[in-house]
Amino acid sequence: MAEAALKMDAPPAASTGTPLLAVDNIEVVYNDVILVLRGLSLKVPKGQIVALLGSNGAGKSTTLKAISGLLKSEDGEVTRGDITFEGERIKGIEPDRIVRKGIFQVMEGRRIIGDMTVLENLRLGAFTRRDNGVKEDIERVYHYFPRLKERTGLAGYLSGGEQQMLAIGRAIMARPKLILMDEPSMGLSPLLVKEVFAIIKQLNTDLGVTILLVEQNARVALSVADTGYIMEQGKIVLDGTADQLRNNEDVKEFYLGQGGGEERKSFKNLKSFKRRKRWL
Repeated sequence: MAEAALKMDAPPAASTGTPLLAVDNIEVVYNDVILVLRGLSLKVPKGQIVALLGSNGAGKSTTLKAISGLLKSEDGEVTRGDITFEGERIKGIEPDRIVRKGIFQVMEGRRIIGDMTVLENLRLGAFTRRDNGVKEDIERVYHYFPRLKERTGLAGYLSGGEQQMLAIGRAIMARPKLILMDEPSMGLSPLLVKEVFAIIKQLNTDLGVTILLVEQNARVALSVADTGYIMEQGKIVLDGTADQLRNNEDVKEFYLGQGGGEERKSFKNLKSFKRRKRWL
């Protein structure tokens, strides 16, 4: 298939102007009492991969759900701050309208429809579209994930890696401007993690799609990201280019497993205390 046939209507490369997505000083509360995000701000430039890193419970997935409008399904609400996409306010609007504006979330745990076929799952990703390019885009997905074309049965019988590929393929079917990816490495072998992240980078390069990537595996996330943010206890504590974060001594110790000595790395509670004391 010619490369021209694979090219999406890609956004331009990152610029120093208005970011594609801007999250400005938001707070998120669950059940009217539990404060999860505390004044969180971040920007996602067009055409970039931006990594959002942090430990369990830092608020990474909540951040994505605040952007995609899925907080309501979990009794969550953005109570302060604002979220804009292409300069337009999207805080509080319904999730289907956010998808139509060009944001698609690949959920943690993949969330494919197990009793539907691979093809049916892919077509589901295009449910908001009214154009005639769905068949072409299915072939596009098969170009990046040829293994999926061979799987004609129910999606529930796919391996974990194949399900992750299907979840990403379903996102491509929406022709998004921004993909929110939540823990794409979860449950995958190191070899499959490497394969999936190589494809994520290829999608960004070939199609120009912007990606906000939530990931606990900081090493692999920073290997494909342009820039990154680190969260602790519901707020951003550090940000920079991927190279700057990789070379930061705190990031090396707390997220990349470098420095501090083997004895220190085994004391998780001590590490958590040191991280809070140093950054918060």
